[in-house]
Amino acid sequence: KRPQPIDKEADWDKSRILMSKADLTGNIVYCNANFINVAAYDEEELIGKPHNMIRHPDTPSVIFKLLWDNLKQGKNFNAVVKNLNKKGEYYWVMNDIDFVRDTSQNITHYSGIRKAYPTEVIKEHIEPLYSKLRDLEASEGIEASEKYLNQFLAEKGKPYNEYVKELIA
Repeated sequence: KRPQPIDKEADWDKSRILMSKADLTGNIVYCNANFINVAAYDEEELIGKPHNMIRHPDTPSVIFKLLWDNLKQGKNFNAVVKNLNKKGEYYWVMNDIDFVRDTSQNITHYSGIRKAYPTEVIKEHIEPLYSKLRDLEASEGIEASEKYLNQFLAEKGKPYNEYVKELIA
């Protein structure tokens, strides 16, 4: 059961890197102390649970669809997401999701490195876009949200990964 979101940012050291590893079904198998601290769960509450337990409802579903579509194609992925900690507080991060492979190059796990994403960029670029995507998902479904995102990115002339990285360059 996820907590009710409150309009309060989690207090965390934004110079720290949050790390986790998930199995192929998205269940957490490892998380570092920084991840545990900002998520405000005990390690035992995180390990074995679906990674989406920290998903804040303000992050549109289409962003996670895009993430999983890329991972299924064997492509690492960067996404800006608003996460939810156990206290109901939020924290924005840039996720860099990559693969852990065995000696035969088969993907065995997903590895995530998260860094703080600049507040001013979130307020100016990410929040307005995500608000539009959420509104479309609520009124017309994820397909409409995905269509809008694809058109938005086509106008920018770059895929999502490049767009979110360029905003902070």
